[in-house]
Amino acid sequence: MKNSISNLAISIVLMLGGISATAQVVTPANYTPTKENLEARAEFQNGRLGIFLHWGIYSMFAQGEWYLNNGKLLDSEYVNAASGFYPSKFDATEWAKAFKEAGASYVTLTSRHHDGFSMFKTSTSDYNIVDGTPFKRDILGELSNACVGEGLRFYAYYSILDWHRLDYPLGRTGLTTGRPTDKQDYNSYFDFMKVQVKELLTNYPVGALWFDGYWDKKDPSFNWRMPEFYEYIHSIKPDCLIGNNHHILPLPGEDFQMFEQDLPGENTAGLSGQDVGKLPVEACITMNRSWGYNIGDKNYKSVDEIIRLLVRSASKNSNLLLNIGPRPDGKLPVEALERLKGLGAWMKTYAPTINGTTSTSIPVQPWGVTTRTAGKIFLHILSPDALPSNGNGRRLMLPFNGKLASVTEFKSGKPLSFKASKDGFVTIEVPATGLDTPDYVVALELK
Repeated sequence: MKNSISNLAISIVLMLGGISATAQVVTPANYTPTKENLEARAEFQNGRLGIFLHWGIYSMFAQGEWYLNNGKLLDSEYVNAASGFYPSKFDATEWAKAFKEAGASYVTLTSRHHDGFSMFKTSTSDYNIVDGTPFKRDILGELSNACVGEGLRFYAYYSILDWHRLDYPLGRTGLTTGRPTDKQDYNSYFDFMKVQVKELLTNYPVGALWFDGYWDKKDPSFNWRMPEFYEYIHSIKPDCLIGNNHHILPLPGEDFQMFEQDLPGENTAGLSGQDVGKLPVEACITMNRSWGYNIGDKNYKSVDEIIRLLVRSASKNSNLLLNIGPRPDGKLPVEALERLKGLGAWMKTYAPTINGTTSTSIPVQPWGVTTRTAGKIFLHILSPDALPSNGNGRRLMLPFNGKLASVTEFKSGKPLSFKASKDGFVTIEVPATGLDTPDYVVALELK
């Protein structure tokens, strides 16, 4: 096929046939979500960016959220950190505004991590932010209200494994914390979790529960009683979304699927080899390399890297849950704030090409990826140099079996010339210079 192009143009040929505009939603067997739950799922998918916060008394050690286990500390000594936890610079409104300005749609906070410390007021024990620290303020309560005030949805991470409670059955981790081995009672522990999740769902504006720790059991036959747990949660709040970071296909009762440190279908970190199911999808990925605050971890992804990660996530019909580990004084790391600001500047222009979009049938290309809304396709050219050269321009050829109403440069709205050939191709000319980085977006309006 031969096409002439100007010296100041890149010619792009795109395949647009057979693209589904609506993501298929299929639930596991034995669970029928309510109308309100399905609406919550749709809202979850429409806002592609979430902020993940790993924060607890472990931040005082500045060695990440696993320090009780990785440092081989005795729990009897570790718990004393609570008496010194006083994040005097914490400002929930300041945090929520930073997340909103970054273009996020929701926030997920660790309500209780593997160390068993609760970041909310709970009746189950004094080992919580209100009763067990001199700070005596309900961090989860303040942050959830501030997020809702900014129009952000608020979700709660909740660990189902516990290195602190004596009744938690011993698993793969937390074996050096000094807990006795004859006090385990999962029925007791299960009842404890039911009390806590009821507190989260009735005392706070929590729209989803994000579970972690299912992978802790050596014995694959161990019965976590998850379907029963999920049914209990949905009986309290039917529209509450449930996800579980178990690294397997969704279990009955779950409402979304997550992938850790990788986008769906990728497994570079070795944690997300499971198949992609039919539920809404989320990829949780750290901004640097650590989940909880780590004073020695300055390996932050650049703003451009985060933008490309968000774009690629959306192209896979997935949300991106971008993690930050707050400092023990209650401030977000300076590096994180800088990246939130840069991300927000980009989202002010390009959010419509991310939020409310779905994937297309166009596979990942060397030059980038695609997203779609009803009647429109967005071409995210992440690597313009990857387009094959053709004289003084570049050309990418793919078969096309649909009709285009218009083609524009998304940022400026400037029309771009295009031509469909008789042999089933369309050529779209894009300026060869001045392309926005890290993502040059072309909008195609379909007839």
